[in-house]
Amino acid sequence: MNAPTDLSMKTDDVLTVELEVFRREHRDLDDAIRALQKTGTADQLTLQRLKKKKLRLKDKISQIEDRLLPDIIA
Repeated sequence: MNAPTDLSMKTDDVLTVELEVFRREHRDLDDAIRALQKTGTADQLTLQRLKKKKLRLKDKISQIEDRLLPDIIA
């Protein structure tokens, strides 16, 4: 059975762990993109795919942060 993907079905502890994993993966992708650009050996398609994956991770990170730290106007 697969783990639930809906944020409302996950506990804060699970979301906190996922958040850290996604942040680490985002940093790793950033480092990989920079390294490929620096060496000049990467084709544009590969860079584009890595950048899109990085954006998807950023969206997931934002969703989890919003769930864990709701924007409450006092």
